Amino acid sequence: MSFSFEASIDAIKALLPTNLQNPRVGIVCGSGLSGLVDVFRDVVIVPYEKIPGFSKSTVPGHKSSLAVGFLGSGAGVPVVAMLGRFHPYEGHSLSSVVYPIRVMAKLGIKDIIITNAAGSLNPAIPVGTIVVIQDHLALPNLTGMNPLLGPQTSLDLPRFLPLSDAYSPLLRRLAFLAAHRLKLEDSALAEGVYAWVSGPTYETPAEGRFLRRVGADVVGMSTVPEVLAAREEGLNVMVLSLVTNFVVIPETYRSIKKEVEAELEGKKVELPVAQVVSHEEVLMIGTEKAGVLMKLVENVVESL
Repeated sequence: MSFSFEASIDAIKALLPTNLQNPRVGIVCGSGLSGLVDVFRDVVIVPYEKIPGFSKSTVPGHKSSLAVGFLGSGAGVPVVAMLGRFHPYEGHSLSSVVYPIRVMAKLGIKDIIITNAAGSLNPAIPVGTIVVIQDHLALPNLTGMNPLLGPQTSLDLPRFLPLSDAYSPLLRRLAFLAAHRLKLEDSALAEGVYAWVSGPTYETPAEGRFLRRVGADVVGMSTVPEVLAAREEGLNVMVLSLVTNFVVIPETYRSIKKEVEAELEGKKVELPVAQVVSHEEVLMIGTEKAGVLMKLVENVVESL
């Protein structure tokens, strides 16, 4: 795709009042979290179809619009939010996936808060926990599916991007301070490592076990490409993962061989119910816990 951003910027600004044309903070809303726009003031909705270069999100729970408005108490902070993101598994190219992040950077944001729904690999991180991401493990990045492959969007950007500082300690600190101000329980927030997988399939038990053993706490199908583009553009990044399900990782496998042997011996065999994860479950938990995540994001933005 073309790396000319002027048409996108012009199309967005043409729909915004002067006081919203240079937002300070960017937000990416994950599955079921687009309700954040309900607490914006003076909000303007810009459908993706009106922005050259933007694709369309096809995932249930994702809208296809930018929301621009003020967030926080007092005069508020001007923010721009993606109500729905793009994923490679939808058929979008990686350059299309990260294009909105680059556009938000060119609109003037300095900080970006990226949210997602994720599966927990860590028994100590239960469903409903908000995980403040401190690092990531991205198998697609390591095997040739990196959004920074190919021509650079600008020669002013680094060709070789360091990622040891990808997740801003300052923004992460603000998240825990916000949780304290909101009087959230200590268990409401955790820290952890996010594993990016391409999707759209949920992980097999063996894959989940592997990711857990190599150090990941939560897993999802998004976010890391956006983080890379944001860091390349010089943005400060925070990622908040809402745990919506446990990855199915049984301690032992069901032995069909032993079940058949027992049947042949005339023994009664109790067949276990297979555990599976569904997108409906993800959306349900996202809806239940979205209010807490919204308050947290709003409080962090106020701090900025």
